[in-house]
Amino acid sequence: QVQLVESGGGLVQAGGSLRLSCAASRLTFSRYSMGWFRQAPGKERQFVAALSRSGGRLYYADSVEGRFTISRDNAKNTVYLQMNSLKPEDTAVYYCASKYGGPETREELEYGMDYWGKGTLVTVSS
Repeated sequence: QVQLVESGGGLVQAGGSLRLSCAASRLTFSRYSMGWFRQAPGKERQFVAALSRSGGRLYYADSVEGRFTISRDNAKNTVYLQMNSLKPEDTAVYYCASKYGGPETREELEYGMDYWGKGTLVTVSS
């Protein structure tokens, strides 16, 4: 069973930065597309960012475009989310997700993830 473990969450002031990491195990990492999602209190989970197996295709939600950067290190089986210029509305539990093979369109990565981590909490104070 694929395991995804997120880390790097915490409390930060508005305007600050955090870098989330997701360590993947029990999989051939290079064969998986990866993504980040978030769920704020009382709201549905939403797509944040995703990238293809090669890292060549990147997708972002409009709300984070230009502030967040997703990247991957296939040698370390890890995907990252660099979050800059954080806002209070970015407060949420952030989840890492993976998708094995298949097409890597925005829709496929936003709605077709196979495995999920347990999440890491990010709190942005005003």
